[in-house]
Amino acid sequence: MSKIFILLIFLSAGNAAFAQEKLRISSPDGNIIFKIYAYNTVPSYSVSYKSNSIIEESQINMHFAETGKMHQAYITAIAAITEVLDNYNLIIGKTAKVKTKYRRTVISFSDKTNPAYFLQIEIKLFNDAVAFRYLFPAKKANETFTILDENTSFNFAGNPVIKALLVPNYITSHEGLYTTVPLSSIKNDTLMDMPALFQFPHHIYAAVTEANLQDYAGMYLCKTDGILATKLSPLPGQAVIKVRAVKTFHSPWRVILISDRLGALIESNVLTSLCPQTLYKNTAWIKTGTTTFPWWNGTVVPANINGGNNFETNKYFIDFCTANNIKYHTVVEFGGHEWYSNDGEGYQPGKNYDVTKPVDGLNMKQVCDYAKSKNVGIRVWVHWKALYPLLDEAFKTFEEWGLAGMMVDFMDRDDQEMVNIQTEILQKAAAHHLHIQFHGAYKPTGLSRTYPNEFTREGTLNYENHKWNKLVTPNADLDVVFTRLLAGSTDYHLGGFNALPVSKFVVQNIKPYTMGTRCHMLAMYVVLENEQGMLCDYPAAYLGEPGFEVLRNIPTTWNETKVLNAEVDKFITVARRKNNNWYIASIADSTGKIINIDCSFLLKGKNYNAKIYSDASDANEYANHLTIKKIKVNNATKLSLKMQPGGGNIIILQQIEK
Repeated sequence: MSKIFILLIFLSAGNAAFAQEKLRISSPDGNIIFKIYAYNTVPSYSVSYKSNSIIEESQINMHFAETGKMHQAYITAIAAITEVLDNYNLIIGKTAKVKTKYRRTVISFSDKTNPAYFLQIEIKLFNDAVAFRYLFPAKKANETFTILDENTSFNFAGNPVIKALLVPNYITSHEGLYTTVPLSSIKNDTLMDMPALFQFPHHIYAAVTEANLQDYAGMYLCKTDGILATKLSPLPGQAVIKVRAVKTFHSPWRVILISDRLGALIESNVLTSLCPQTLYKNTAWIKTGTTTFPWWNGTVVPANINGGNNFETNKYFIDFCTANNIKYHTVVEFGGHEWYSNDGEGYQPGKNYDVTKPVDGLNMKQVCDYAKSKNVGIRVWVHWKALYPLLDEAFKTFEEWGLAGMMVDFMDRDDQEMVNIQTEILQKAAAHHLHIQFHGAYKPTGLSRTYPNEFTREGTLNYENHKWNKLVTPNADLDVVFTRLLAGSTDYHLGGFNALPVSKFVVQNIKPYTMGTRCHMLAMYVVLENEQGMLCDYPAAYLGEPGFEVLRNIPTTWNETKVLNAEVDKFITVARRKNNNWYIASIADSTGKIINIDCSFLLKGKNYNAKIYSDASDANEYANHLTIKKIKVNNATKLSLKMQPGGGNIIILQQIEK
């Protein structure tokens, strides 16, 4: 439910009366100031936070094939500036109820040198973010737009330290190590993925990303003449055309998260607030939960099990799920061959593939029926190129089998065509009560609000790499937390239960090791937002092991999220609430950390039983070692815990009912 209050009205003049004016809009709390300038040239904007300049005058412009771009812009109208109180519920995510406030207006531009040019900018200011997008109102029926470039720039004040993923081109799985350098050190023409984090003096932080990416090209940043500018992923087969549109249209939101408290960027709900409410009438079937993912461990089964793409192997994993409160089992592959018919190599579709036909010896209906009798959902892995040509037939068949959802992999693009393919997959999957996990895919943009059957996305380097390299260190985990996590749910291949210290880590494809301590792994289930958490190790790796009880009961969607403390490159402590219980988790870099946890955020007058899982004193040598301590806490409690290098801890608080 939203409530709107009119603050100020500018009447449309239809002339150049606004040309020398600056439009100034403040956030509801007054801390963020957004200004628009139109001086008979290209329009520009600036942003300040608590009187500190964040973005100096920066260009806003759009280049159309039909009408070119603005050269001598003037403002023809400014809509009423309104203040909106927006309260809504989320079906899945890091919070259940969002209460937010923002100020909004729309500015209309024309061009003195080009009467055919017309453009609108919609602006929303939250207490923790600036968001704006381009509106393209059609002047006649069936009018088309062809976008060649979006000329939005971000002229950051001073020389902030940037943390970003640098990518070589637009064909990317968005997986790589992050770069942390002063902005001045970034070379021209370097393509940067989003979200990107910017660290300013006086402990001010900003991050750039986008929201509500639908029927449009994905956005990157590229440094040109010292200024970051928007680059759009081009449509396949050429480099000029970025977006084709018909009739009234709009871009995604360009979002700048801003705060002097680093954790506020992670807590922010701005991205979902900028996306439409779901149109799904029935959402009772949407149930998040943890899942097996046997590919990671090599589909390891006991000697008495006939391993393969068969019922016996899947029954073994389903029984493990039933016994340990794991909601889903994922059918992926065995021996390097996916579960469905395909004559291609390396999981790529060959000349003959069919995702509706399991390989010989695998009856998917039998697997789904057995799982249903055990209250376990079955998911599958599919290559998008094998799925999409058969989308309607496949989803109909999957529903008949009784599948609950799937991982769709190897998408590796975010041009307008691919964005629309993913939207179509989500919409059609929902019609058949199927949830989706996108792998080899771009970042989230808040659309889990609109399509809540999207449980998670990859879009980052993660623990699957432990099978073949040493890149995903505890330090790399922290890079992901302060960049990719800002966008939302983060698929990370969690659950490896055989940990080694960083100095002793070895690559192993079957029964892989993980890097850092076991407590670090446990903590990642809370530090990350991930509505489809994995238990990706083999069953015998868990049974009887300390800490497994945490994974058996870990929630995957939350009522509330708070970041209690954080320092870039060093550590973070995240607290998430599920009903009346809290889960507090911390991870450290490769040097370790002593952290102080202030429990004053807990309800006053309530007491909690706390179970604390911490690195053992020798966990730097024996990474699986941990200690378990039980105490009672309340909102006056202050804790001090030591994390070993690459370590972590997790505290589970159960409210004591009187």
